Amino acid sequence: MTSRWPPAWWDGALAGEILQRSGEHLLLVGSAIGLALAISLPLGLWISRRPRWAGPVLAAASTVQTVPSLAIFGLLLTVPLLGGIGTTPAIVALTLYALLPLLRGLVTGLAQVPQGLKEAGRALGLSDRQVLLRVELPLALPTLMAGIRVATVIGVGVATIAAAIGAGGLGVFIFRGIATVNNGLILAGALPAAAIALLADGGLGLLERRLGRRRNGNSPGRRRVLRLAWGLAGLTLVAVLALKLLPPAGAGTVRIGSKSFTEQLILGELLAQQIEANTPLKVRRDFGLGGTGLIHAAVRSGRIDGYVEYTGTAWTTLLGQSPPPPDTPDPARRVFEQTRRLYGERFGLTVFPSLGFENSFAILVRRAEARRLGIATISEAAPHTPNWRAGFGYEFLNRPDGFAGLARRYGLRFAQPPEAMDLGLTYRALAEGRVDLIAGDTTNGLIPALDLQQLRDDRHYFPPYDAVPVFHAATLRRRPELVPVIEGLAGRISAATMQRLNAQVDLDGLDVAEVVHRWRLQQAGAAGAEGAS
Repeated sequence: MTSRWPPAWWDGALAGEILQRSGEHLLLVGSAIGLALAISLPLGLWISRRPRWAGPVLAAASTVQTVPSLAIFGLLLTVPLLGGIGTTPAIVALTLYALLPLLRGLVTGLAQVPQGLKEAGRALGLSDRQVLLRVELPLALPTLMAGIRVATVIGVGVATIAAAIGAGGLGVFIFRGIATVNNGLILAGALPAAAIALLADGGLGLLERRLGRRRNGNSPGRRRVLRLAWGLAGLTLVAVLALKLLPPAGAGTVRIGSKSFTEQLILGELLAQQIEANTPLKVRRDFGLGGTGLIHAAVRSGRIDGYVEYTGTAWTTLLGQSPPPPDTPDPARRVFEQTRRLYGERFGLTVFPSLGFENSFAILVRRAEARRLGIATISEAAPHTPNWRAGFGYEFLNRPDGFAGLARRYGLRFAQPPEAMDLGLTYRALAEGRVDLIAGDTTNGLIPALDLQQLRDDRHYFPPYDAVPVFHAATLRRRPELVPVIEGLAGRISAATMQRLNAQVDLDGLDVAEVVHRWRLQQAGAAGAEGAS
């Protein structure tokens, strides 16, 4: 990256997206805190009157805190009532994390109210309800406010992980930055999230101090505060329900998704710019939606309208088919045609012709090491693997055409189990000597830049992986003008071009939208020159 300011990754579009993602982040956290208050206030009052239930309820809330946040998000994806990916499971997860500090703050605050004050209130003729509203809750309010502060700060931090399930927020920048090894993008998500947490904590702290100064005031003011809290919780609940019922995008909007690594971000942006340039439609970009299973579920459910997939991934991972035998004539065409047919029959999805390149798995080693050992194929590398360490992306370790089958086909044995890490980090881990073999992708621009060498798949383990746009068939029926636009991209991008575009993002630090825009201008210029000749 250059040293100029603003840096290459910064532009006006990014500033606008930061504001948009900050709004999404605030919606997630605010909705979760509101729902948690609506649950914890009546539940806390109930268990404060039934001490034998306090232990089990607080223990259950504490158990939720011990579960890793990413696991909670992942588990909620499988709950049908929550609708899979998106804001709903994210808000539910954040609500569960907020319950413990809110419950503990309320129960502890109520328990600390002196018994003598409550008895004095009853002696003055107050009912139990009046004692609760005029004596107990006002005295417990500072402790409850402290719980709200803790829950809010925790929620702001945990909400960044919601981007992994397509819920948006500032975590989008963090995941995108990790995928592209771009510190600027990571900071674009981390710094606003930290600012939101600090402002929320400071604002709630100021409110807590003001309420503390009013503790000796009259009770109607305190009742107004309580009514306001209940009103905000109710309004938040209504807003969440309304968001769930309303369509996620306008009538003239197409939603384009992508997986989390650099090439997918570029291809998603390419689809988006192509649609915006050739139709009056607006495009909502839902990029960085995680792995294959997540984005496939998103397009099947209609949460996004289209994205770019790879035929080998669709064939083995999503359709559960075996790779074609090595002697199959024209395996790329066979896999594409069968994938297109089965996608239509099973999923209601339309598969478009290839963009013009294949991005297969690339088994990579350091070029200097390959030269020293005199190896050029995976078979030749196999005898050396007992002394090597391997590093693979999470998806490669678990997919049918991934590590397990590769190890069986070539007899790979490593000194220790392969290290799992984000795909974007594996290249630098290999170049820096942390691992000795990785599974990258053939079009990654880091391969030549880091002086890595791809080992030839001499036993033909991997199927063809042509890049193909996949769209929901119902979207194409509603928007038939999309068909010629997407078909117009067929065969336009070579593997060398794709590797160069990836390098411009990963190595030069250029913004994805800028890289795509430049390429489209070059294509338009080339087409104009060809027409003039």
